[in-house]
Amino acid sequence: MTTNVFVRRAPAEVFDFLADARNLALWSSGVTSVESTHVTPGAEAVYRYRYPGRRRAHRLECAAYEPGRRIAFRGQRMWSPLGTQIPLYAFDLLPHADGTLVRLSVTSSLTAALILLGPLVAMAWRRDLPADGLKFRELLGEPLAPAATAPAGPVSASGGPAAPAPVVTTAAAATPAATPAVPGASAMRTSAATQGFDYAH
Repeated sequence: MTTNVFVRRAPAEVFDFLADARNLALWSSGVTSVESTHVTPGAEAVYRYRYPGRRRAHRLECAAYEPGRRIAFRGQRMWSPLGTQIPLYAFDLLPHADGTLVRLSVTSSLTAALILLGPLVAMAWRRDLPADGLKFRELLGEPLAPAATAPAGPVSASGGPAAPAPVVTTAAAATPAATPAVPGASAMRTSAATQGFDYAH
């Protein structure tokens, strides 16, 4: 399943955020938590994460790493009496206008009887992935809707419109005009969402 989302951040900035897999737990319904141990981002970087519905941590490996363009993480093969499943979370970045168009995609590789549940897995991701995309966009500072036509502002001394006053979006902003920093990973990021699913049980 795939969805697209636009964020007003440079591709390099978005990529740096995605490259730290610990940040996945902040917005992805397919990741419950990621261990806080720092891992240098890069091809074949390995993390320990918890998949929704699973008690023990599993291996999460960086399967693609093209700075500013594409990154992907593949989860460890998970076993169940019905078969196995392997999740792949991929992100493609494309510079667009004054930001970045990000394609979020999830692929679940199923075996044995779990293949029969493929339509249910697809239906669940069709429901959850767009919501994940909105959460991702909000996290990186993109408003949910474009700003409406602004009312007429003050006029400058030269007779033209004056520059709009800077808006402080968070109480912790260093200066009113400062661009909010992209959130970084912190110890044991855990998703507050309960949308995740595990069709292996």
